[in-house]
Amino acid sequence: MAKDALQHYIHHFQPAQETNKPTLLLLHGTGGNENDLLNLGHMLSPGSALLSPRGNVLENGMPRFFRRFAEGVFDIDDLKQRTVELADFLQAASEEYAFDAHQVVAVGFSNGANIAASMLLLRPEALAGAYLSHAMFPFEPEAQVDLQHRPIFVAAGRSDMLIPTENTQRLINLLEQQGAEVQAYWNNTGHTIIHEEVREARAWVEKHF
Repeated sequence: MAKDALQHYIHHFQPAQETNKPTLLLLHGTGGNENDLLNLGHMLSPGSALLSPRGNVLENGMPRFFRRFAEGVFDIDDLKQRTVELADFLQAASEEYAFDAHQVVAVGFSNGANIAASMLLLRPEALAGAYLSHAMFPFEPEAQVDLQHRPIFVAAGRSDMLIPTENTQRLINLLEQQGAEVQAYWNNTGHTIIHEEVREARAWVEKHF
């Protein structure tokens, strides 16, 4: 079963170069692949193990982690199913590559950040924390989720044409309502990661992990 879950994603794994560092689960945006966020991972937490899967849903040939009906309109049933698959993959990878399953921090951009947010709501035990860059509100959980002791860094752009600021604020509010310690970082750019965001996120990783 574990092997099957591991083979569910094309992925890249880089072993840790230093002990006592979290493993980073790198989750790319639409059209990305397993190599897109490796440099970001090195910048955020030098020496950490990096696990980077490729989304296995194709939209016009572009890899994603779950289906959507239109821009900003999620297929919620598919999102939930794929979230469980990703959490199972993460558990299988921790066994195969011998990293601590309780010290995994998700690092997601856009579509990758959205499935990371979903994992926090559906399988919170799978993640010690998350850096959500340009994420959207995923769905309202059916029951209260315990996100206490799970630091979350949410980065957003006030000029992001894909995600209204009120949607990001709704996500922040949701995570805080579940007990998470949320650090919000806003800039005036669009749907992209800038150097200042990376610096803030790296400081957040060093503080909490």
